[in-house]
Amino acid sequence: MAGETRTFPEGFLWGAATAAHQIEGNNINSNWWVQENEPGTTIVEPSGDAADSFHRYGDDIRLAAQLGLNSYRFSVEWARIEPERGMLSRASVDHYRRMVDSCLEHGIEPIVTLMHFTVPRWFERDGFWRADDAADLFARYTELALPILESGVRYVCTINEPNIAAMLAGGENPANLVAYGLPKPDLQVADALLASHRASRAVLSQLPHLRTGWTIATQAYEAADEPGALERLRELAYPSEDWYLEQAADDDFIGVQAYTRNIVGPEGVRPPADGVEKTLTGWEYWPDAAATGVRNAWRLGGGTPIMVTENGIATQDDARRIDYTRDALLALHSCLEEGIDLVGYQHWSLLDNYEWASGFAPTFGLIAWDRETFERTPKESARWYGEVARSNGLADS
Repeated sequence: MAGETRTFPEGFLWGAATAAHQIEGNNINSNWWVQENEPGTTIVEPSGDAADSFHRYGDDIRLAAQLGLNSYRFSVEWARIEPERGMLSRASVDHYRRMVDSCLEHGIEPIVTLMHFTVPRWFERDGFWRADDAADLFARYTELALPILESGVRYVCTINEPNIAAMLAGGENPANLVAYGLPKPDLQVADALLASHRASRAVLSQLPHLRTGWTIATQAYEAADEPGALERLRELAYPSEDWYLEQAADDDFIGVQAYTRNIVGPEGVRPPADGVEKTLTGWEYWPDAAATGVRNAWRLGGGTPIMVTENGIATQDDARRIDYTRDALLALHSCLEEGIDLVGYQHWSLLDNYEWASGFAPTFGLIAWDRETFERTPKESARWYGEVARSNGLADS
């Protein structure tokens, strides 16, 4: 017997997400480009041309629309807009405005992120997020980016995963960007990121049609059934997730980004147990992660609207990608039934991309592409997800 259809709210944003550095290629003025290419780097390969989306964004947006998606979250690159301190590249601003216009031409709602991990190399050279003027510089960059956002954009993410950025601030490049593979957050950097977020929102308020917030990497912490585990979980969760969600309570929305769960013992966060299914990133296969993150954001954010701005799975088994996404969406529908104001879901990722220190091997994309010709090939998961988006719902079995 066919299962019941789970319908989502009218106007729900069905989309996919990308980050500029991970797909554009040749982002040579960014700090990550420097790290990828410096002697002795621990990064497995440089981003190089990536997916050449800097030139092929029109094809990517057209494909998203043809598949049935109604939104696309992408980031603009500070290192292109301000390649040297105080230098504005009007051509880069125009480029990203053309991306917005391309979305609108294809019936896609653009969701714009201002900073997705990468910053200009000069910003890192001049003190990075520890510089006294970091928030002022980020506010100035936001001013430079305003022409991109002046019409046709509703949602703007200021800073992507500030909690992960605070953990990465020590200069380490762990291949595993989840709790058990990351150092403790730098609290000075966390404060600077919050100040930068708030300064950016103040600038963005010049465009009153915008809804602004930041995106948090939620970790779906679970305490092992052992003495001291729950206390350790509380100790870890506040500076790495909960504080950021609390600070977003006055924002227009909170972005939730979730992939897996993290089991906490009295000694700390544990790697996935032997015998559990793992993804290409070594994370536990756990489709309930997004719903867990949404519930935590709803609780700590005081009822601020939520968008799932990233959720997906690194796998070469595309049928398993469909399984993961279906179960994640069913769990998110339960959040809606509980009264949570969930406005959209952005699958990670639209394209197979450059996964930071792990290189190109972990494939998260709905669309594959050829490393030599850059030809795009939608996967079966892309067609399946597009049908979900077109119908604004899915069967529960």
